[in-house]
Amino acid sequence: MNQPSPGGQLPADRIIVSRIALFAYHGLHAEEAKLGQRFFISLDVGLDLREAGCNDDWNSTACYAGMTETVQSVGTGQRFNTLEGLAEAIASALLATVSRLVRVTVRVEKPAAPIPAIIDNVAVEITRFRPGA
Repeated sequence: MNQPSPGGQLPADRIIVSRIALFAYHGLHAEEAKLGQRFFISLDVGLDLREAGCNDDWNSTACYAGMTETVQSVGTGQRFNTLEGLAEAIASALLATVSRLVRVTVRVEKPAAPIPAIIDNVAVEITRFRPGA
């Protein structure tokens, strides 16, 4: 069960899924909507993994493939003007569909952001908690 640890603290256990690649049409500019570009989404989710680890039980954890599918569905199924909007939609979808999650951190990277400078990447990272956690 996804309960806080003794003392009322959130679980310290984490699952990390790094740099899920998407090709999508997010951004403010008409060229971004027309041409599209790559985005990378990383997840860091908090949940209690004790039961899954002690019993080697896949049913007691969160499905990595399912979380990845949610990211892909949200990231390619709707167009967002901002990275913040995309990150928020992914976090909301994960908390709504994966009941074991207590915390979700979503990082959205946009390597080809239209900025008139030489940059490696632009990223937004948000953290959201399940209400009542």
